[in-house]
Formats: sequence, C-alpha cells, structure tokens
Amino acid sequence: MRSDNSSSRETHEGDAALPESSSAFHWRRETWGHALRALSLDAHTQHLFTSSQLRLPALADDREREYAWQAVTASLGVPRDRLRRVRQVHGRQVRVVRDGDASAMDAAALPDGDALVSNMPGLALAVVVADCVPVLVVDPRLGAAAAIHAGWRGTAAGITTAAIDTMAREWGTRATDLVAAIGPSIGPADYEVGESLMDAFRDAGHAASIDRWFTRRADGRVHLDLWVANRDQLEAAGVPPANIVIAAVSTAAHPGWLESYRRDGAAAGRLVAAVVVPRHR
Repeated sequence: MRSDNSSSRETHEGDAALPESSSAFHWRRETWGHALRALSLDAHTQHLFTSSQLRLPALADDREREYAWQAVTASLGVPRDRLRRVRQVHGRQVRVVRDGDASAMDAAALPDGDALVSNMPGLALAVVVADCVPVLVVDPRLGAAAAIHAGWRGTAAGITTAAIDTMAREWGTRATDLVAAIGPSIGPADYEVGESLMDAFRDAGHAASIDRWFTRRADGRVHLDLWVANRDQLEAAGVPPANIVIAAVSTAAHPGWLESYRRDGAAAGRLVAAVVVPRHR
C-alpha cells in the first residue's frame, strides 16, 4: 500500500538498500545508523522513527537500552531527562504530561498507557513498536504533540482518536491544524489475521469500515490494513487528509533493517518513534 501522496524512494548504503518509503519521508544518517523522518513534521519539530541499526532489546538489558535512549535523545537534540514514555498495554489510555505536574518531572516514571500528549516545549515523547503502528502528531499552532502506539487492539479501541480528543480537551487543539505521520509497522500484505479479528472490530463499533480495513484473499486468508485504519481514524477526528502521511514501510518485510515480532517472535527488538513538542507559534 502507498499513501495518496507517496511514491517509491530508495537509499543505498554500500550494497545494502534501505527499505523503500513513501516520498513524504526520508532516511537520514545518525551517529548510530539511519532514522526515518517525515518531511511534513520536519517543518515543525524534531522527530524520528528508528531502524534496527539502533539496538533496543525487548528483554532486560539496562545498559544496552540506556545507550539506545541516549542515542535517541541525542538525535532529537534534547537532554536525556527530557524524554517521556509509557508502559504500553495495548489499550486506549492517553497520558497527559502537563507543566508543573510531579509526574512530568519524573523521567523514570512509566505509567500505563498507549499514547502521550504534551504542550511542554522541548519535551520528547516516545513509543516503541515491533509491528504495531507508531503515529506522531504535531499541533504547530498551539505547540503540542502526541506519540501514539496503535496495535490492532489499540486501533480497534480508537487510541489515535482518543489522543486527538485529549489534545482538544486539554489545550483547545483544532484537528484541522494537526500534522500526522504514520511510521513503519506491519503492512497489509504481511498482516494475516484470523476471522475473529473482524468480529472484534465490529464489536468495537467499526462495522462500517470492515470492508476497507480487512481484505479476504482468493485463498480465503484475511489481511488487516492498520495503515488505512489509523489514517481513517485521523481523518474522522478532523485531521485534513493532506496533513496525514504514511511511510508505507512494512516491518515484517525488512529483516536486518526493521524489527518485527510477527517475523522474529521473542527475538525481536523494538523500534522507537519519538517527537519533540514544538514551541507555541
């Protein structure tokens, strides 16, 4: 799948080609390897989607994980103690990081949730994925941002919509001002699912979208398109279609470059999606 404003792009490093992405994105070399960035977000703030060249193990290896987080914040140009994360639980809970809150000052705190939103300029918000959809959202008018983790459960629960609704409630964000980027995640060609998932989405209130988000192949197998599902939810929340870009890079299709739990199971590491809250205009 390609987003409406996309075309194939390929970058080479020696004989190895980086994964092709939408033309709305570009790969940039960091001190640790390559990161993917969205051109539309570049205009407003620092952000990135990491590759497997920055090793972030899923299992406990505090030293290696800390190195990775320091590398991420260095690439974003923020101090390590300005990074905020959540303990992802595949749900719909949005965590708000407000100036003056005690929790906002604690970089070690990992509250349960699957999205962070903040209007604290210079704060970095991050989620981790290994097939799930990372969505970064910026409000350049008011100076606010969101980092969203949307697996199939979060997508069915409407985590992307919940994050935008929270920004509107907290700071008066207008969805029409938002710019959103959907990063690398498992693509529709690789994401075969069971029939029960269609029932789960129907039960969650998405019956009208089943035919758009699920495809039944000639052999009877069912595939889910989380890219379209999250784009549709962004549009339904009021984000202009022209302000939404999709990397169109499937994590499962690029061993060596991107992490995929579907492909590698427990051996898979994690990829980081992070965004720095911009200043108020």
